[in-house]
Amino acid sequence: MNQLLFLTAEASTTMSWTWMIGYIIILGGLFYFMAIRPQKKQQKALDALVSSLETGDSVLTTSGFYGVIIDVMDDIVIVEFGNNKNCRIPMKKTAIVEVEKPEQK
Repeated sequence: MNQLLFLTAEASTTMSWTWMIGYIIILGGLFYFMAIRPQKKQQKALDALVSSLETGDSVLTTSGFYGVIIDVMDDIVIVEFGNNKNCRIPMKKTAIVEVEKPEQK
């Protein structure tokens, strides 16, 4: 009788570990699909946006300023703000949030 109780207790302990590992796997998968995967999609979209920058594009910066790209370098773009030709500011490409291509005639 004692041996039977020991076996059932051992089986229930093994089952509880199995359930715990299953919950951890499910929570890990849920975390991946809710947090990591959307962030990777967003990063890919930002990389595509940064790589498509060209001279003459109208841009919106992370600080909320609208401007026009004057020059494109490796990691830096020179953006002209407003109608004042003297207001040209170099900034990182990653500081650009939106790009609007000029209309082709």
